[in-house]
Amino acid sequence: MKLVIRDARLSFPDLFEPVQYQNQGPFNYRATFLIPKASPMKKAVDAAIKQVAAEKWGAKADAILKAAIAGGKTCFTDGDSKDYNGYADNFALVATRSQDAGRPVVVDRSKHPIAASDGKIYSGCYVNGTVEIWPQDNAFGRAIRATLVNVQFVKDGESFGGATIATDDDLDDLGFDEDEDDLA
Repeated sequence: MKLVIRDARLSFPDLFEPVQYQNQGPFNYRATFLIPKASPMKKAVDAAIKQVAAEKWGAKADAILKAAIAGGKTCFTDGDSKDYNGYADNFALVATRSQDAGRPVVVDRSKHPIAASDGKIYSGCYVNGTVEIWPQDNAFGRAIRATLVNVQFVKDGESFGGATIATDDDLDDLGFDEDEDDLA
């Protein structure tokens, strides 16, 4: 089920180069969307998870979903259970995208592509994004997962890494100095 996430804080963005989880397994693109517990978006994610579980497991959905949540096998977890900057009072929606599926679309507010070198996307900025919520039922167990589709920068936020956002706002344009020695 496709779900559009609105105005979430971004955490652990691996949007431009795929990475391995704990240096093992396949390479994937990743993003974590932090959604306030009191927001309508949290209710929308909960509803999507319940719907895909019911479609997959029918009458057994509630029991399977309860076991998946207890076993940490869902893409949507209580941020208070994590010891990461910015996670308190939020739920964390983790979405991945296989390297084989190609890089997720990453754009600015005007839907222009963003490159990693632009520095516009970072942990702590606010974004919109699209994910597909789906039920996993295979040799690796039963779970609820999210596939990352796209991310749109919305606005700056305090960086979770503690670094100040790089800008040239504090610098003056000094122009060209004609007295400067030529190094050529």
